[in-house]
Amino acid sequence: MSTTPVITARTLMKTLRGLGFVQTRSRGSHRRFEHADGRKTTVPVHKGRGIPRGLLGQIVTIAVGITMDEFIALL
Repeated sequence: MSTTPVITARTLMKTLRGLGFVQTRSRGSHRRFEHADGRKTTVPVHKGRGIPRGLLGQIVTIAVGITMDEFIALL
């Protein structure tokens, strides 16, 4: 199992869009993404800061439903 990388919010949002997620709303510094099958996730967008490893792991495994190794291959 690979270690969880630190990536920017922009990279995460681009990858989510590639997986079929669509941005449905934004509020402040957070963007909400939804998939056609009902999966939802929120991405914090803070300039100059990466997505924390724990949060990225939760988004990838719970919301997206793939392993971290599969996610890294998509980057």
